[in-house]
Amino acid sequence: MFQVRIHGRGGQGVVTGAEMLSIAAFLGGRHAQAFPSFGSERTGAPVVAFCRMDDKEIRLREPIMQPDAIIIQDPTLLHQVDVFGGLKTDGYILINTTRSFNEMGLEEFVKGFRPERLLLVPASELAVKHVGRPLPNVPLLGAFAALCGLISLDAVLKAIDQKFSGAVAKGNQAAAKEAFESVMLQQQQVKETQDA
Repeated sequence: MFQVRIHGRGGQGVVTGAEMLSIAAFLGGRHAQAFPSFGSERTGAPVVAFCRMDDKEIRLREPIMQPDAIIIQDPTLLHQVDVFGGLKTDGYILINTTRSFNEMGLEEFVKGFRPERLLLVPASELAVKHVGRPLPNVPLLGAFAALCGLISLDAVLKAIDQKFSGAVAKGNQAAAKEAFESVMLQQQQVKETQDA
């Protein structure tokens, strides 16, 4: 079973992101579930959503305390909430930011992780470029597909079609594709650095 915890703020589409991740996993032939955990539902309040994926039926229903991957939609939460709590040492970290791990004060923390599993993506900027609003959830799904390989870009694009329509769907698909391609390029660069 692969477990993902998504951190963000109310109004950023955290819950929608988890739902779409589970839809993409389902469309890829996996069992999946997504559910939120609200402290407060007001706009701007920290929100956590969870997604599980497996090749067999999922019976668990409790929050994910030891995730395989963390997706952080709002990097301002890094020093306000324990977003990395319980993350496995071979886990994946995906953060919506234009800054480096060093600039965010995380350089020492990430030293124990595999470099190819650490990813920074300007998801809000991609969303503004393609959709006109800084909602990072869909670009982060495209990035996640490239980072982990558990869901395909095609499944993400189909999940977008199920959730949105018209110009909004097309814009979100373009944002997801650009994020996916950006991550594939970053992954190639990491691999070349490791092979050198």
